[in-house]
Amino acid sequence: MLSGSGCALWIVLLSHLETAYASYSEDQCSWMGSGLSQQPGSVEQISLHCAEGSLDWLYPKGALRLSLSPRLPSGAVGPGGAGRSSGLITACIKPEETFWGAQIYLERDGILELLVGDRPDSPQPPRVRCFSRPPGEKVALFLQATPHQDISRRIAAFQYELRGDWNARLSLDSNTVHHEGACRPCNDTEILMAVCTSDFVVRGNIRSVLNDEDLRVSVIKVSASRVYRQKYSLFPTGGRLTKAGEIRTLLQCGVKPGAGSFLFTGRVHFGEAWLGCAPRYKDFRRAYEEARNAHEIPCELASD
Repeated sequence: MLSGSGCALWIVLLSHLETAYASYSEDQCSWMGSGLSQQPGSVEQISLHCAEGSLDWLYPKGALRLSLSPRLPSGAVGPGGAGRSSGLITACIKPEETFWGAQIYLERDGILELLVGDRPDSPQPPRVRCFSRPPGEKVALFLQATPHQDISRRIAAFQYELRGDWNARLSLDSNTVHHEGACRPCNDTEILMAVCTSDFVVRGNIRSVLNDEDLRVSVIKVSASRVYRQKYSLFPTGGRLTKAGEIRTLLQCGVKPGAGSFLFTGRVHFGEAWLGCAPRYKDFRRAYEEARNAHEIPCELASD
């Protein structure tokens, strides 16, 4: 028989244990929790307010409803035009390779659309899934645990990103690869805007191209002679002070190795560089000089 003080101690310990099973990161961008702390049949409500983050659901039981309402910069969403912004918020989720024990649904007008299924027997990693929402409309995901007798090794974990400035070139939903314009060359206006707004701007040569049929992605291996801008260390210094990195694009674009110097631009997506505009460097210099002479250049790029 426990004394009154002993019961109080157990209550304190249990409350701390339950709190430890579900917690937000300090910046409110990520959440980690456990199904062991949920009541049977309950739906736990989670709200995150960042443009990128993660969710880790250990030992999934019951269900979660995740609301994503990022505080995007005012310039991140535009009406379209030269920057080719659609005015929509694009959200992408990338399940971890060990994703197991739950299904992820997109909630649209009260209807649930399956995005990621449970995959206990699938040899292939789950793919990135993307979808769009009008500005101001919250993104809601519903996670439903799948029944299993043994939940000890099941973890449903994924990363998410929301942006207001992605375009068709960066719609990376592997199950939807028919986007119009995803592979067409950029015009001069688009090239100049890409130089100003991209996460990376790099001059370099194509060393090789590797095609991944399973993920429907081409990986371009680049030797960079000049890095004008990069988010994170995408092109670290290699031997003899050269910089090397990888840029991904859709397999359907049919990228081939080519001689000469290119200007590579694009976005960082889940820590990986994805191709936007990639003109030959001489074509970029021509467009850049013409715009500068006409006083129509959107931003300055350091001279070589």
